[in-house]
Amino acid sequence: MIAKISGGKDTAGLIRYLFDTKKAKDHTDPHLVASWDGFAPDPGRADDFDATKRLLVADLDLHVKQARRLGRAPEKHTWHCSIRAAPEDRILSDEEWADIARRVVAATGIAPDGDPDGCRWVAVRHAPDHIHIAATKVRADLRTARHWNDYLTADRELVAIEKEYGLHQVVRGDRTAAKRPTRAEQEKARRQGRKTTSREQLRTTVHQLVSIAASPEEFLHLLDGVDGIRVDVQHFPSGDIRGYKVALEGDTNAAGEPVWFSGSQLAPDLSFPKIAERLTGIEPPPATEPGSRRRPNPWHQATAAAERIPHHLDQAEDTVAQAHIAAFAEALDVLPLLAPDHLRAQLQQAALSFERASRSRIRAQQDQARALRGAVRALRTAPVTGDGSGLTMFLDIAVLVVIATTRWHQTRHHDQQVAAAHQTLIHLQAAYEHAAAQPLAALAQRKPPTHIVEHHAQHIRTVLPDHAERILDDPAWPALVAALTQAETAGHDPRQLLQHAARQRSLDDARSPARTLTWRIQRLGERHIPGPRAQAPNAQHAAVHPAAPQQPQARRR
Repeated sequence: MIAKISGGKDTAGLIRYLFDTKKAKDHTDPHLVASWDGFAPDPGRADDFDATKRLLVADLDLHVKQARRLGRAPEKHTWHCSIRAAPEDRILSDEEWADIARRVVAATGIAPDGDPDGCRWVAVRHAPDHIHIAATKVRADLRTARHWNDYLTADRELVAIEKEYGLHQVVRGDRTAAKRPTRAEQEKARRQGRKTTSREQLRTTVHQLVSIAASPEEFLHLLDGVDGIRVDVQHFPSGDIRGYKVALEGDTNAAGEPVWFSGSQLAPDLSFPKIAERLTGIEPPPATEPGSRRRPNPWHQATAAAERIPHHLDQAEDTVAQAHIAAFAEALDVLPLLAPDHLRAQLQQAALSFERASRSRIRAQQDQARALRGAVRALRTAPVTGDGSGLTMFLDIAVLVVIATTRWHQTRHHDQQVAAAHQTLIHLQAAYEHAAAQPLAALAQRKPPTHIVEHHAQHIRTVLPDHAERILDDPAWPALVAALTQAETAGHDPRQLLQHAARQRSLDDARSPARTLTWRIQRLGERHIPGPRAQAPNAQHAAVHPAAPQQPQARRR
């Protein structure tokens, strides 16, 4: 069940709307199901509709008029709460809706249980799946009702009602979601032929810029350079930056002025102070890896950084875990900017979905994720080229991270975030399937001789006996053989690589264990290629032990 609460200052207008059957086509049988005393006049069941409606309005306004004469009536004295059942719920009876209405007005403070001075209210049912509660906020003792946080208290009561009545349990948020576009914004976008509203377009753009900026100053510089977006940066008297607001070129109000959105109006994490907190002191990735003269592959570095996120979610404090989830969201934001055209739509949807999963009521300790953010920033200089194996490796880990994030939110009862993570997973897995096809085919074409295939099959049986049959029957087995052969040719021990790769992630839930191992073998092989001094002992060992059964490939080199 969903409750929507609003206020107003026209009791007669509210009652007129609730009982209208001409303009509102879904108002089929308006009638009262409950009221403050059980005896309120019901225009929907009266012979003289207009007279009964006036009588009902007068009864509801009685205490308002008394308080107004004393100068104590609030300007907006009406309280309106609509409660709608889920489409899959059964049709509730009038008696059940009456009980629900009484529980909601009691929970919100409009008419507390056992309080003879509670506000006057009525519950109107004019459609099978919902009711409206109309109340006036002046009590019989002429005080204004104490109904602070009425949306939250009503929502908590509806959670209990759903369980007791066996109704669909709605996924509820924690007030950290980005503000949805209003109906007026949606209609405006439709009239202008745009698929998204200005608010949504600006939110996506700002999120992407945050994902590639390395400092707050660079973020504002990048934002100022985006075509079609107007930027206004506000400063304190000291000259320090206070905030920013953005508007789309050509998006104006009735007066012809730009429609501005501050960062916090786009999303809770896009205010300038929160952006500055995330971007201050980002650690740049190391220029080279130990023992290597080559420039490290940014995709491998980002993958290695993302690979540690599940550990943080399992072991670290919640504030640290939340920081890594937020940093991972920035990685998803940057992917559509770098990926080939055929992957961008799915990756964009994944980023949009995960945006909701990246925030919760837990405050992130952002400085704990600076290394991850540094690795993500390095990707902006590494667009996807060649067979796209770097992106595929990252997507493989990204799927794991989203699964771990889902579990983390589930244990903390973050319902909206769990739902968003599930949606993210659908898009990420689809993107991964498309991205993996070309690099896997390229690897499979390097099929080594049969005796080498059997050599690696024996390693699989020795190192991973519990998964050996699944791996050897996997369609991606030829690609894994090619990756192992390439790594062994470079001087690696394939058994050690397999052990290391298997430790990075359990293979129990892997849909394709051979594929999972392939990306890890490729990345580990490039990150830890032995230098000449490290390779010399291996060569000497092969010469002294030519028949060693665990090193047949070394004997053939």
